[in-house]
Amino acid sequence: MNPPYRMLAALAASSALATGCATGPDRPAGGASEVTPFSASAPGQALPHGWRGWTLSRFKAPSRYALVDSEGVTVVKATARGTASGIIQYLDIDPRDEPLLTWRWKVMDLMPSTGSDDDSPVRVVVSFSGDLDKLSLDDRIFYDNFRLVSGQQLPYAALMYVWGSRTPRDGIVPNRHTSRIKIIVVETGRERLGAWQTVTRNVVEDFRRAFGEDPGPVVSLGIMTETDQSERELEAYYGDLGFGSGR
Repeated sequence: MNPPYRMLAALAASSALATGCATGPDRPAGGASEVTPFSASAPGQALPHGWRGWTLSRFKAPSRYALVDSEGVTVVKATARGTASGIIQYLDIDPRDEPLLTWRWKVMDLMPSTGSDDDSPVRVVVSFSGDLDKLSLDDRIFYDNFRLVSGQQLPYAALMYVWGSRTPRDGIVPNRHTSRIKIIVVETGRERLGAWQTVTRNVVEDFRRAFGEDPGPVVSLGIMTETDQSERELEAYYGDLGFGSGR
């Protein structure tokens, strides 16, 4: 591999693993109008209709995702050990009509690393469409390089909700690779480990706070558990996710 390509490959691998960008398989022509619930399937079945594997980098093995029973409800169990991947559903949702995103998750342990203040065992990533011509020159160069190496197009913008270890709750962590991905800490610390937590976020308000503009349509929703910085096994659980109007 020649030096320039090696540099781009390293950039693509590190950025995907660090950010959990909503890349993954080629996006279909039309997205779903609602999120398929995990609870509609039986434990042990394949991923529900519409959900598919989300590969972040060909340089890392994928994490494991399985439908399991938790207190009589089917949820996703995520297991990672030196792995990085997620699952994703492509959508076409107007957040102005359904701004509230609600989900459940359960975190068994935290794994902060020297590489990031908020390496998180659980991540919920919402991606939005928009005018790519509005990107800054630095972001356009990054997007072009990423697409050159990975063959995948990054979204116009993405919000990543995480369970942090150091950043205060509701804090926003800037991404070191691109200004178009913002990490929002919705839970922090060890106090609530091992118990189910329900989270509701207004993605329109969060988008405005993070990017200073109104969001376009939601084009995908993904979950990710990864331990790129450690060979220690980590386990987390995700319940149903969905958008609603709040009315």
